[in-house]
Amino acid sequence: MDKDARIYVAGHRGLVGSALVRQLAAQGFTNLLRRTHAELDLTDGAAVAAFFAAERPQCVILAAAKVGGIIANSTYPAEFIHQNLAIQLNVIHNAYLHGAQRLLFLGSSCIYPRLAPQPMREEHLLTGPLEPTNRPYALAKIAGIEMCWSYNRQYGTRFLAVMPTNLYGPGDNYHPQNSHVIPALLRKFHEARERGEPSVTVWGTGSPTREFLYSDDMAEACVYLLNLPEERFAALLGSDECRTGRFEPPLVNIGAGREISIRELAELVRETVGFTGGIVFDASKPDGTPRKLCDVSRLTRAGWVARTSLRQGLAQAYADFRTREAG
Repeated sequence: MDKDARIYVAGHRGLVGSALVRQLAAQGFTNLLRRTHAELDLTDGAAVAAFFAAERPQCVILAAAKVGGIIANSTYPAEFIHQNLAIQLNVIHNAYLHGAQRLLFLGSSCIYPRLAPQPMREEHLLTGPLEPTNRPYALAKIAGIEMCWSYNRQYGTRFLAVMPTNLYGPGDNYHPQNSHVIPALLRKFHEARERGEPSVTVWGTGSPTREFLYSDDMAEACVYLLNLPEERFAALLGSDECRTGRFEPPLVNIGAGREISIRELAELVRETVGFTGGIVFDASKPDGTPRKLCDVSRLTRAGWVARTSLRQGLAQAYADFRTREAG
């Protein structure tokens, strides 16, 4: 991409979007288009169409989404599927209508079947039942991938879907009920330390394993992919299965390629925060998917690998949390 290319980052205030803005700015991109939710409601089709007609972004990064952890997904399933489908429909369609040269659609590794072979490869998409606790969100994201694939097939667009693994880092949501596992644990252990509590209770058995990626690493990978020369970028856009007989969606996993159990993660967060009490695992609460590790060989072959260790990233995330609490 040219440094003065008009790049629209949808969802620029969230964990993902803010990391993307930081990375684009650090690499010298100067023409970033940003709109808050108050300025542009992405579920409003007419408003999105007017924005694209006026601004005509050359590149679109769709990081806007309704997101949350197990509690939020279980409590608001209708909102998760409705809002995410609406956002994707409006942004992807208008990117096509108004001539965006490239689009990057960010999904989630929960698109893969609950019991997918490990590590999960891109071709495991649609091969089995999803995890029920976040199925509405996952189905919305799968629909977004299919939109990119369909528009590429019918209209010759250059729309690529990337599936980051579990993310954490600056700008995360630390809500006590609606956050993901790392920000939730950071808050729990911090508050337990401040109150002098003897222990912290963690949902589930602690046995499931998860892969985590620092948000700035994710952003670096996304910008790296968008900057690939046309021939290498086009090679990631999949094929028309109706013609080739091959299931090759325009999909790239973004992850660290390493996993850790929730028990080990809780212990590492406890150490990061400096909490000296115990950890109690509540086995009456759901574990979610037993294991989630992304195969990142496609990304590695494209020339990118993650750099931030989990220990280092947790320290930086906790520093961000403390700054927010102080503010």
